[in-house]
Amino acid sequence: MKILVSAASKHGSTAGIAEAICRHLQAAGHDVTLLEPNEVRHIEQFDAFVLGSGVYAGHWLAQGKDLVHQVARHAEGRPVWLFSSGPLGTPAQPDHDAVDVRHLVEAVHARSHQLFSGKLDRSVLGFAERAIVAAVRAPEG
Repeated sequence: MKILVSAASKHGSTAGIAEAICRHLQAAGHDVTLLEPNEVRHIEQFDAFVLGSGVYAGHWLAQGKDLVHQVARHAEGRPVWLFSSGPLGTPAQPDHDAVDVRHLVEAVHARSHQLFSGKLDRSVLGFAERAIVAAVRAPEG
């Protein structure tokens, strides 16, 4: 089975999750391709998809959403799994209601959606992002 793993990542932590998923699938014997969403060209060559995105203000990044809709148009009926990275916080199980992905799950008839806790590294943030993080008192980590 040829599987595409792709994730929209703003600062790299969601890309790290995609890399880990890719390694796990390869270890299980699958033919896996890891691409950033804007690098995906030939959706029809894949048999299955694992798509993800970082979550900001409860929503996926535009690149991730766009790829989900491309898969919905060009790979109907093929298995799709979705994952999100975020929101921030320390609970062992993040709040699924804090991420608005229902329309994406429905668009591709995703088999499941997995939510991973987010990661915050202030050193990679721009000025506006640091200001927002300070205003909402987001925890580091």
